[in-house]
Amino acid sequence: MEKRFYPGPWQQQRAFSPAVATKGGRIIWVAGHGGLHGTDEVLDGDFDGQSRQAFRNLAATIAQAGGNLSDIVTMTVFIIDARYGDRFTEIRKEFFPDAKYPASALITVAGLARPAMMVEIQCVAVVSD
Repeated sequence: MEKRFYPGPWQQQRAFSPAVATKGGRIIWVAGHGGLHGTDEVLDGDFDGQSRQAFRNLAATIAQAGGNLSDIVTMTVFIIDARYGDRFTEIRKEFFPDAKYPASALITVAGLARPAMMVEIQCVAVVSD
């Protein structure tokens, strides 16, 4: 499976690619994942903790389908306060250390499925057959 990232200078600072092209592979459509489950920690009010746990939850789900976070080609991120946008960008860089970032949208919403949720990530991954 071939993946090509089309980075731009300001997009790299924001930890996303404006475009990602793939050839071959199997597509995995991943539902929204938050950070309140999958841990024994209480993460209410902890944006950093919820963001990191959301990525760990995504990694676990994608692994069940035979992939990993580096197979994500696009993601939609929902946050409850625009002031968390820069912080989310920094946390995303932790999970994509090779700077091959998925295409992404970051959207501020009034609320998520549970009142304590601060972030939710939905994505599409492409894995090798």
